[in-house]
Amino acid sequence: MPEHRHQQPTPPRDWTDGHLDRWLPVLPGLDPDIEGAVTRMSRLTRHLGRVREQGVADFGLHKHEFDTLHVLAGRGGHAAPSDLRADLNLAPASVTGRLEALERRGFVLRTPSTEDRRKVDIVLTEAGRAAWQEALDVVGREERRLLGVLSEDERRTLSDLLRKVMLTQESAAG
Repeated sequence: MPEHRHQQPTPPRDWTDGHLDRWLPVLPGLDPDIEGAVTRMSRLTRHLGRVREQGVADFGLHKHEFDTLHVLAGRGGHAAPSDLRADLNLAPASVTGRLEALERRGFVLRTPSTEDRRKVDIVLTEAGRAAWQEALDVVGREERRLLGVLSEDERRTLSDLLRKVMLTQESAAG
């Protein structure tokens, strides 16, 4: 009677597996787990960036407009221009230009500051919130589609592992 051995099925391969196949013979000291993780994170980040740009464009926004609305929404829908400048890491004139364009489109309002009448507060309008939310939903759907292949525990583990890596990066950057 012939002996049958159960072979493990070959796991599916992605683009990075081919990348590793090409580079491991050239760079024998290359750690395939580090290279694989970094390459996959980089490709995923680029993919999500393209999805965001397309989603933003599909709703008639430029990336810088979406970024400004996003920061403003993250501050509860109102902020001082100086807060937005700091959050976006921009020069004062750049923020002023963005805010003028967003105000012309009806996405933000400038109102006198309740704390100092010489200053203004920026308020996110309903139209601005709707445009931001629609563009954000495009990215959110793609993130859920991609990470939805993982269980809740796997997603938590991935997030925890990436936090550990980021804490190392952030401690060196500070």
